[in-house]
Amino acid sequence: MKCEHCTRKECSKKTKTDDQENVSADAPSPAQENGEKGEFHKLADAKIFLSDCLACDSCVTAEEGVQLSQQNAKDFFRVLNLNKKCDTSKHKVLVVSVCPQSLPYFAAKFNLSVTDASRRLCGFLKSLGVHYVFDTTIAADFSILESQKEFVRRYRQHSEEERTLPMLTSACPGWVRYAERVLGRPITAHLCTAKSPQQVMGSLVKDYFARQQNLSPEKIFHVIVAPCYDKKLEALQESLPPALHGSRGADCSGQHGETPVSTKNTKITTQEAAARESLEPGRQRLQRDKIAPLDSSLGGGGEIAQIMEQGDLSVRDAAVDTLFGDLKEDKVTRHDGASSDGHLAHIFRHAAKELFNEDVEEVTYRALRNKDFQEVTLEKNGEVVLRFAAAYGFRNIQNMILKLKKGKFPFHFVEVLACAGGCLNGRGQAQTPDGHADKALLRQMEGIYADIPVRRPESSAHVQELYQEWLEGINSPKAREVLHTTYQSQERGAHSLDIKW
Repeated sequence: MKCEHCTRKECSKKTKTDDQENVSADAPSPAQENGEKGEFHKLADAKIFLSDCLACDSCVTAEEGVQLSQQNAKDFFRVLNLNKKCDTSKHKVLVVSVCPQSLPYFAAKFNLSVTDASRRLCGFLKSLGVHYVFDTTIAADFSILESQKEFVRRYRQHSEEERTLPMLTSACPGWVRYAERVLGRPITAHLCTAKSPQQVMGSLVKDYFARQQNLSPEKIFHVIVAPCYDKKLEALQESLPPALHGSRGADCSGQHGETPVSTKNTKITTQEAAARESLEPGRQRLQRDKIAPLDSSLGGGGEIAQIMEQGDLSVRDAAVDTLFGDLKEDKVTRHDGASSDGHLAHIFRHAAKELFNEDVEEVTYRALRNKDFQEVTLEKNGEVVLRFAAAYGFRNIQNMILKLKKGKFPFHFVEVLACAGGCLNGRGQAQTPDGHADKALLRQMEGIYADIPVRRPESSAHVQELYQEWLEGINSPKAREVLHTTYQSQERGAHSLDIKW
């Protein structure tokens, strides 16, 4: 894709026209629907994946390329080996945070319930030397709650003079990167400023959790297990809050194919070999007998720092389980989204109640152009007062932007995801060996994900406690600093969609 770092005149991915996974098979061309021709017609017909554009080396700087190459399992094994062999002063606390959209993959792959999959994955990682395994649902709680408040504020402020709507979600790093690097203003002005769940989780682990354990942020190595490769770019690009003292919230982002339970023996160093010897038996243990619930609390005092000073890893690992055994839970929950973190459904309910005093129990979606472009509406006295949309995949994103720039986009809010089919269909999971989506596995994952109990973010007492204990209040300056971000907006002319393919 031609953007600020692109040195090529044509997209290097333009020949990839036979892959249908990121575009609904029954989706009509936008040109067929409304007769519009020109560059947008070419965009739709090219069927370029947004993930392809973001992975193109013409769009990624040389420095980013080097950093991305380091975002893999080798870094994980390097830290494991340091903890086992080096001086104790160089040891790090290993924390793995697992996105809820990643758990159905492990459940389907190993024929387990999602609860058993989470417990066995947690147990397996801890058997390798990981100290804590957290669920990122708590971070999504913060992201959704902050997005809810921002939408209500934008809705009330919106006018012909100050067009604050539609609000576009900011949880998908592929979409945000595309908006910043290719579209620029005024599109980025519509992006919600609430940080994504991954960014919030980074602050929770490297700021709040680190202080609870009397550790400096750089003494923690934090790995995010996510369904999407774009999470790697997000880990590199996220801003560094002052509280983290220059440390990134996420040191490494890994997808299912890169996690130790899925990694095959490739070229590895002698030091890594010893750590990987246990992987094949480990995969069997994941299916059979290694069980440990996800760590559900980020608190617990400074015991881990004292244990690390002892230098006896076996004593330390046993002590971790003993000290925090009462802070674990078996129940896996998710937010109300078919394949996402649930921003649309939860913000819709909150807005209906806050703005119109309407209680919405069931959010009903209606497919428009295709199954990846759906709308949700609220009517009052025969008038549509809220109109939300979900736009997944490159084609629907381009159609949304085209109509938004023409002033013909009637929605108040859009949940935007780069991957067609949503986060479950992230390119980091449910893929066949030749790189296509494994549709049978994806359908199985969708069923597993749908069966996970839904939890509303407002219902979490722990989140409310953290607002007070960690952020000094719900609407405090610190909450604004930690939970919100700004965007690198490129000024674009009227031809920002004129991309040569």
